Amino acid sequence: MTVFRLRRALGVIAPACVAAFALTSSPAIANPQAALEAALERAPNPAPARNVILFIGDGMGVSTVTATRILAGQRAGADGASYDLAFDQMPYGGLVRTYSVDGLVTDSANGASAITTGYRTINGALGVDGETRRGVCDPTRNVPTLAQRAKRELGKAVGVVSTAAITDASPAAFYAHSPARSWQSDADLPAAAREAGCVDIAAQLVMAADDIRPDIALGGGLSFFQPKSAGGRREDGQDLPALWAARPDSAFVTDRDSLNLAVAEGRDVLGLFAPVHIPHEVNRPSVAPQIPTLEEMTRAAITRLGTAPEGYVLLVEAAHIDKAHHAGLLNASLTEGIELSKAVAAAMSMTDPADTLIIVTADHSHGLTLNGGGRGDDVLGLIQGPAGEPRLAGDGLPVPILLYATGPGGAEAGAGRPDLDGVDLTAIDHVRQAGVRLGSAAHTGEDVPAYAQGPSAHLVTGSMDQPYLFQVMRHALRLPAEAP
Repeated sequence: MTVFRLRRALGVIAPACVAAFALTSSPAIANPQAALEAALERAPNPAPARNVILFIGDGMGVSTVTATRILAGQRAGADGASYDLAFDQMPYGGLVRTYSVDGLVTDSANGASAITTGYRTINGALGVDGETRRGVCDPTRNVPTLAQRAKRELGKAVGVVSTAAITDASPAAFYAHSPARSWQSDADLPAAAREAGCVDIAAQLVMAADDIRPDIALGGGLSFFQPKSAGGRREDGQDLPALWAARPDSAFVTDRDSLNLAVAEGRDVLGLFAPVHIPHEVNRPSVAPQIPTLEEMTRAAITRLGTAPEGYVLLVEAAHIDKAHHAGLLNASLTEGIELSKAVAAAMSMTDPADTLIIVTADHSHGLTLNGGGRGDDVLGLIQGPAGEPRLAGDGLPVPILLYATGPGGAEAGAGRPDLDGVDLTAIDHVRQAGVRLGSAAHTGEDVPAYAQGPSAHLVTGSMDQPYLFQVMRHALRLPAEAP
């Protein structure tokens, strides 16, 4: 019996109720003996992968996964601690080391590039090797991405999806090469870089050769593709969406309905749904309901790519886990983690683990800590004492269950920690308390999790270096070790 059939067979254990320990829990947690028996019967799948789907939860460290899992369970009326996110149900996994050529703590550009190219580089650079110098254009340092190799060498279709600007670091690492992640439009490109042969990231996406250009790209970032005369940022006058749409069987879309139509027609699709980043999911339904969710974009991409005769490679990034963390917006960040779980569930339901490798991981972690709390306590709230009142710290003030190491929620110089008793910690605009005040919460350098199912998924195990994930995907696709 596979772990997937086991979970279906065990089903939901108990209905939700007030007592924390009687709430619904993960089947594997509720019946560990059955889970062991399923694991003993599990057989690795060494066959080539027809498709590869890589999910990156930007900034999704282990503590973020734990907090997201608990919140998802509580919102479902279940016991959060023993709840399963979609990727918790994958049979293989391990821990991934994150660092860059020049730092103990990586940014998204190097972190994503290490996964998508197999080369670790400096912070702020993407699609280039470790000899790259920050902001110095040198095209000889460019290295091919997994997606580019899969399309050029194997004829695979390629897709990239993000809730950030599609030119942002993580999605750009799938198709672009730049010593500076900030070169998103030509207006960002220094004259020296232009003269040395570098091209801005938006232009790299649209103007790429047919044998490496993505077949579908969905996210934000419209302003980087449009000229200033049309409200964009480009100074070269290029209307890149128009150039994309002018190609045969191609479409440029800006909302859910036009996306679904273009996918149904089998077109190559460029979908840019916001000037820069797509709104956080806690706000999107009210401010931009026409923008598709991460799950909807994932479904659209798989539907479009699934028609490719030779299979496909797809990157899906849940960008706002990180961006909300940076702002101390904990509710928003964990909600984005739940949205990632929905997108992963969609991918799992739309593909066959016999021929599709799915990997879920992160580019780096964030300094979020889980400090305590009872099983029935709201994970967004305060640690409760035995009498039902908030437990007090040494400064006489209550302690939140979740706390940031750094961020805008830290105390001002010379000021004490604010009293959170009576504060609505679940509010979407609440800035979570932090130990050290920074304008933007810092990434942290601990290992991040990786989860996998499908061909070669058994190779995702133990303590792994970030570029190793590239090697697993390359091997699964049967690409040669080195690009020709």
